[in-house]
Amino acid sequence: MKVWERVVEARLRKVVEICEQQYGFMPRKSTTDAIFALRILMEKYRDGQRELHCVFVDLEKAYDRVPREELWYCMRKSEVAEKYVRVVQDMYERSRTVVRCAVGQTEEFNMEVGLHQGSVLSPFLFAIVMDQLSEEVRQESPWTMMFADDIVICSESREQVEENLERWRFALERRGMKVSRSKTEYMCVNEREGSGTVRLQGEEVKKVQEFKYLGSTV
Repeated sequence: MKVWERVVEARLRKVVEICEQQYGFMPRKSTTDAIFALRILMEKYRDGQRELHCVFVDLEKAYDRVPREELWYCMRKSEVAEKYVRVVQDMYERSRTVVRCAVGQTEEFNMEVGLHQGSVLSPFLFAIVMDQLSEEVRQESPWTMMFADDIVICSESREQVEENLERWRFALERRGMKVSRSKTEYMCVNEREGSGTVRLQGEEVKKVQEFKYLGSTV
Protein backbone atom coordinates (compact mmCIF):
# COMPACT_ATOMS: atom_id res chain seq x y z
CA MET A 1 0.00 0.00 0.00
CA LYS A 2 2.78 2.45 0.89
CA VAL A 3 4.45 1.86 -2.49
CA TRP A 4 1.20 2.73 -4.26
CA GLU A 5 0.77 5.80 -2.04
CA ARG A 6 4.24 7.01 -3.03
CA VAL A 7 3.35 6.59 -6.71
CA VAL A 8 0.16 8.64 -6.24
CA GLU A 9 2.04 11.27 -4.23
CA ALA A 10 4.67 11.65 -6.96
CA ARG A 11 1.97 12.18 -9.58
CA LEU A 12 0.13 14.72 -7.45
CA ARG A 13 3.31 16.69 -6.81
CA LYS A 14 3.82 17.03 -10.56
CA VAL A 15 0.53 18.86 -11.05
CA VAL A 16 -0.08 20.68 -7.75
CA GLU A 17 1.86 23.86 -7.00
CA ILE A 18 2.04 24.65 -3.29
CA CYS A 19 2.68 28.23 -2.13
CA GLU A 20 6.17 29.31 -1.12
CA GLN A 21 5.07 29.94 2.47
CA GLN A 22 4.64 26.20 3.03
CA TYR A 23 7.89 24.59 4.22
CA GLY A 24 6.52 21.28 5.45
CA PHE A 25 7.25 18.17 3.37
CA MET A 26 8.23 20.22 0.34
CA PRO A 27 11.18 19.37 -1.96
CA ARG A 28 14.42 21.18 -1.07
CA LYS A 29 12.82 22.65 2.08
CA SER A 30 13.28 21.61 5.69
CA THR A 31 12.76 22.73 9.27
CA THR A 32 16.18 24.38 9.05
CA ASP A 33 15.01 26.60 6.19
CA ALA A 34 11.87 27.64 8.07
CA ILE A 35 13.79 28.41 11.26
CA PHE A 36 16.44 30.35 9.32
CA ALA A 37 13.83 32.45 7.47
CA LEU A 38 12.10 33.38 10.73
CA ARG A 39 15.38 34.20 12.47
CA ILE A 40 16.48 36.44 9.59
CA LEU A 41 13.19 38.36 9.76
CA MET A 42 13.49 38.79 13.53
CA GLU A 43 17.12 39.91 13.34
CA LYS A 44 16.21 42.50 10.71
CA TYR A 45 13.74 44.09 13.12
CA ARG A 46 16.07 43.82 16.10
CA ASP A 47 18.83 45.57 14.15
CA GLY A 48 16.41 48.29 13.06
CA GLN A 49 15.02 48.69 16.59
CA ARG A 50 11.50 48.12 15.29
CA GLU A 51 8.70 46.01 16.67
CA LEU A 52 7.79 42.72 15.03
CA HIS A 53 4.66 40.98 16.28
CA CYS A 54 4.46 37.20 15.84
CA VAL A 55 1.67 34.75 16.60
CA PHE A 56 2.47 31.03 16.64
CA VAL A 57 -0.76 29.24 15.79
CA ASP A 58 -1.39 25.72 17.03
CA LEU A 59 -4.10 23.56 15.44
CA GLU A 60 -5.96 20.92 17.42
CA LYS A 61 -5.52 17.42 15.93
CA ALA A 62 -5.12 18.91 12.47
CA TYR A 63 -4.99 15.67 10.44
CA ASP A 64 -7.96 14.19 12.32
CA ARG A 65 -10.18 17.20 11.62
CA VAL A 66 -9.91 17.45 7.82
CA PRO A 67 -13.38 16.77 6.34
CA ARG A 68 -13.12 14.31 3.46
CA GLU A 69 -15.45 16.38 1.28
CA GLU A 70 -13.16 19.35 1.87
CA LEU A 71 -10.19 17.27 0.72
CA TRP A 72 -11.91 16.33 -2.55
CA TYR A 73 -12.89 19.97 -3.09
CA CYS A 74 -9.35 21.23 -2.49
CA MET A 75 -7.85 18.62 -4.80
CA ARG A 76 -10.19 19.62 -7.61
CA LYS A 77 -9.57 23.31 -6.97
CA SER A 78 -5.83 22.55 -7.23
CA GLU A 79 -6.57 21.18 -10.72
CA VAL A 80 -5.87 17.56 -9.82
CA ALA A 81 -7.20 15.31 -12.59
CA GLU A 82 -10.48 13.63 -11.65
CA LYS A 83 -8.97 10.17 -12.07
CA TYR A 84 -6.47 10.92 -9.27
CA VAL A 85 -9.21 12.36 -7.07
CA ARG A 86 -11.06 9.08 -7.50
CA VAL A 87 -7.91 7.08 -6.71
CA VAL A 88 -7.54 8.87 -3.37
CA GLN A 89 -11.27 8.59 -2.70
CA ASP A 90 -11.03 4.84 -3.25
CA MET A 91 -8.23 4.61 -0.67
CA TYR A 92 -10.46 6.31 1.87
CA GLU A 93 -13.70 4.54 1.00
CA ARG A 94 -12.03 1.19 1.62
CA SER A 95 -11.00 2.39 5.07
CA ARG A 96 -13.52 1.49 7.75
CA THR A 97 -13.44 1.63 11.54
CA VAL A 98 -15.25 0.42 14.66
CA VAL A 99 -15.81 1.95 18.08
CA ARG A 100 -15.12 -0.22 21.13
CA CYS A 101 -16.96 0.42 24.39
CA ALA A 102 -17.76 -1.36 27.66
CA VAL A 103 -20.56 -3.44 26.15
CA GLY A 104 -18.70 -4.45 22.98
CA GLN A 105 -18.09 -2.73 19.66
CA THR A 106 -20.10 -1.15 16.89
CA GLU A 107 -20.42 -2.44 13.37
CA GLU A 108 -17.85 -1.17 10.87
CA PHE A 109 -18.60 2.24 9.39
CA ASN A 110 -16.97 4.77 7.07
CA MET A 111 -15.24 7.82 8.51
CA GLU A 112 -16.24 11.19 7.05
CA VAL A 113 -13.42 13.17 8.66
CA GLY A 114 -9.65 12.83 9.01
CA LEU A 115 -6.56 11.91 7.01
CA HIS A 116 -4.98 8.49 7.40
CA GLN A 117 -2.44 8.41 10.22
CA GLY A 118 0.90 6.92 9.16
CA SER A 119 0.15 7.27 5.46
CA VAL A 120 3.02 8.58 3.32
CA LEU A 121 0.42 10.41 1.22
CA SER A 122 -1.28 12.28 4.09
CA PRO A 123 1.32 15.08 4.53
CA PHE A 124 0.95 16.20 0.92
CA LEU A 125 -2.84 15.90 1.00
CA PHE A 126 -2.79 18.10 4.09
CA ALA A 127 -0.54 20.61 2.29
CA ILE A 128 -3.10 20.78 -0.54
CA VAL A 129 -5.91 21.51 1.91
CA MET A 130 -3.87 24.16 3.76
CA ASP A 131 -2.83 25.77 0.49
CA GLN A 132 -6.39 26.18 -0.69
CA LEU A 133 -8.00 27.29 2.55
CA SER A 134 -5.27 29.87 3.16
CA GLU A 135 -5.24 31.29 -0.38
CA GLU A 136 -7.35 34.36 0.40
CA VAL A 137 -5.80 34.86 3.85
CA ARG A 138 -2.26 34.95 2.45
CA GLN A 139 -3.14 37.99 0.32
CA GLU A 140 -4.02 39.94 3.48
CA SER A 141 -1.29 38.36 5.60
CA PRO A 142 1.83 38.06 3.40
CA TRP A 143 4.23 37.53 6.32
CA THR A 144 3.05 34.04 7.06
CA MET A 145 5.01 30.81 7.27
CA MET A 146 3.68 27.28 7.46
CA PHE A 147 5.33 23.99 8.28
CA ALA A 148 2.48 21.53 7.78
CA ASP A 149 0.09 22.59 10.58
CA ASP A 150 2.53 24.93 12.35
CA ILE A 151 1.63 28.49 11.36
CA VAL A 152 3.53 31.71 12.12
CA ILE A 153 1.85 35.06 11.46
CA CYS A 154 4.03 38.20 11.59
CA SER A 155 3.23 41.90 11.30
CA GLU A 156 4.69 45.29 12.21
CA SER A 157 1.74 46.14 14.44
CA ARG A 158 -0.16 44.34 17.17
CA GLU A 159 -3.49 45.39 15.67
CA GLN A 160 -2.58 43.99 12.27
CA VAL A 161 -1.32 40.65 13.59
CA GLU A 162 -4.53 40.36 15.63
CA GLU A 163 -6.63 41.01 12.52
CA ASN A 164 -4.64 38.46 10.55
CA LEU A 165 -5.01 35.89 13.32
CA GLU A 166 -8.78 36.33 13.17
CA ARG A 167 -8.71 35.90 9.37
CA TRP A 168 -6.80 32.66 9.79
CA ARG A 169 -9.15 31.45 12.52
CA PHE A 170 -12.18 32.08 10.34
CA ALA A 171 -10.62 30.42 7.27
CA LEU A 172 -9.51 27.38 9.27
CA GLU A 173 -12.63 26.85 11.35
CA ARG A 174 -15.10 27.22 8.50
CA ARG A 175 -13.27 24.28 6.86
CA GLY A 176 -13.40 22.05 9.92
CA MET A 177 -10.05 22.92 11.53
CA LYS A 178 -9.78 24.33 15.05
CA VAL A 179 -7.24 26.77 16.51
CA SER A 180 -6.03 25.72 19.96
CA ARG A 181 -6.62 28.71 22.22
CA SER A 182 -4.44 27.28 24.98
CA LYS A 183 -1.39 26.49 22.80
CA THR A 184 -1.40 29.46 20.42
CA GLU A 185 1.15 32.04 21.64
CA TYR A 186 2.13 35.65 20.93
CA MET A 187 5.60 37.21 20.99
CA CYS A 188 6.84 40.74 20.27
CA VAL A 189 10.40 41.51 19.11
CA ASN A 190 11.75 44.86 20.41
CA GLU A 191 8.62 45.44 22.44
CA ARG A 192 7.99 48.97 23.64
CA GLU A 193 6.18 49.69 26.86
CA GLY A 194 2.45 49.44 26.58
CA SER A 195 2.41 47.38 23.39
CA GLY A 196 -0.43 45.34 24.86
CA THR A 197 -1.41 41.83 23.93
CA VAL A 198 -3.31 39.99 21.21
CA ARG A 199 -6.84 38.67 21.57
CA LEU A 200 -8.64 35.93 19.70
CA GLN A 201 -12.43 36.25 19.82
CA GLY A 202 -12.09 38.29 23.00
CA GLU A 203 -9.78 35.81 24.69
CA GLU A 204 -6.23 36.92 25.49
CA VAL A 205 -3.53 34.95 23.65
CA LYS A 206 -0.69 33.79 25.90
CA LYS A 207 2.26 36.21 25.64
CA VAL A 208 5.82 34.83 25.76
CA GLN A 209 9.36 36.21 25.61
CA GLU A 210 10.63 33.31 23.50
CA PHE A 211 9.10 30.42 21.58
CA LYS A 212 10.33 26.95 20.63
CA TYR A 213 9.66 26.87 16.90
CA LEU A 214 10.20 23.50 15.20
CA GLY A 215 12.55 22.51 18.02
CA SER A 216 14.60 25.72 18.00
CA THR A 217 14.14 28.59 20.47
CA VAL A 218 13.56 31.95 18.77
